[in-house]
Amino acid sequence: MSIKSAINKEVFIPHDEKMLVAAQVKRRTKKKIPFLATGGQGDYMTFICISVTNKKPSCVSITKVKQFQGSSAFAKRSQWTIDQLRQVNGIDSNKDCPEFDLMFENAFDQWVACSAGEKCTFIQILHHTCQRYSSAQKPDFVNCQSKLLGGNSILHSAADSVTSAVQKASQALNERGERLGRAEERTADMMNSAEQFSVTAQKLAMKHKC
Repeated sequence: MSIKSAINKEVFIPHDEKMLVAAQVKRRTKKKIPFLATGGQGDYMTFICISVTNKKPSCVSITKVKQFQGSSAFAKRSQWTIDQLRQVNGIDSNKDCPEFDLMFENAFDQWVACSAGEKCTFIQILHHTCQRYSSAQKPDFVNCQSKLLGGNSILHSAADSVTSAVQKASQALNERGERLGRAEERTADMMNSAEQFSVTAQKLAMKHKC
């Protein structure tokens, strides 16, 4: 089982939620936290997750989940509703990069994902989720590549692929139908020619007999 599947199973499914996406991240700037607050738990991995409740009306959350070194368990830390999200900053709208910022009503985090691809996937799904579920004012997406917003979302890629395949199949069938139609027309013409030839031949044969 992958780490992200394990997070979904351990953290979200027990609360009747499903995880839409998770990005493994690290802070770009370290926060000053008192030693006692850390509990001396050592190194850890951090994941920013987006989840939605299975029950209606749907409630979408953005959750910070940690896994400490030497432990297989996942710990839910901070959590916000999607309506508390104010801004998503993609840092650079001209190229892929792993950095991004999330600004909430009462928090601001600067992150770097484990890869530019993972950050792109996270922002694509976050943008689509905001468009679908935000009941209040939707957050601003700034400095984000256009491919991450709008119609090119990976959430639509499968549907686009299916649509494209159907269109290609339909076109192929139409072309095949046209070819069959032309073949049928040629066959009909050949049959008419053969019939005319047969009639002419019969007339010539009758003429010679006479």
